[in-house]
Amino acid sequence: MRSAKALKIGVCKVQIRVYYEDTDCGGIVYHSNYLNFCERARSELFFQKGLSPHDKNNFFVVKHMECDFIASAKFGDILTINTQILEIKKASLKIEQLITRKEENIFKTIVTLVFLKDGKPSRIPEEKLAIFS
Repeated sequence: MRSAKALKIGVCKVQIRVYYEDTDCGGIVYHSNYLNFCERARSELFFQKGLSPHDKNNFFVVKHMECDFIASAKFGDILTINTQILEIKKASLKIEQLITRKEENIFKTIVTLVFLKDGKPSRIPEEKLAIFS
């Protein structure tokens, strides 16, 4: 197992605004949209490095997810999605994603991502790990 500390991987931050389409009729973010925000933040990590999160037949998929809905986000809020690697194995990563509004925690998820190459779990290439640094 490779250590996240040994690779000097820190917290990556992405900001997202809550739009009307993200909310229910009361202006509160619909629960499944927190997962969409986290997915956008994971994709944005690749885009910021000039890469695509999907590289032909090589990509990460979600294997497991634990979610904690802490508070409600509302229409117009600016949310920050903080992504941090907790654990690195040969073919998987465990990451924490915390959504905040200013200093308030809104949503937290622990996600296990598996790297697939040609549809099969495969060792994560070092250049893919570098995306998270």
